[in-house]
Amino acid sequence: MGKALPQTPNTLMETRLFVGNLSFKLTENDLLDSFSPYGDVMQVRIILDRETGRPRGFGFVTMGSEEDANKAIEALNGQNIEGRPLTVNIARPREERPGGGGGGGDRGGDRGDRGDRRR
Repeated sequence: MGKALPQTPNTLMETRLFVGNLSFKLTENDLLDSFSPYGDVMQVRIILDRETGRPRGFGFVTMGSEEDANKAIEALNGQNIEGRPLTVNIARPREERPGGGGGGGDRGGDRGDRGDRRR
């Protein structure tokens, strides 16, 4: 792979691609192989479910330049890979989500006074 130019946050977003409708069998190496013919691939990441560790069916590929990103979009958007037509486009910035994962509410069970358990 060639040397990447320094990237500003704006340039980085223009070269980061969202890749959707991925087969659950597809690996990051498979994605790398699919995108490499269109330019330098700087990073490949398939998103995994936090709880199960299984792929969620989408990922991100960061290309070395905006030109490479556009070539990859033109070539791969709608292409069948592992029997599924890929969705490939410029990734949008991550949206801010409300904080906290909600630990909410009483989960029941009398917790009582734990200080008197020693006997």
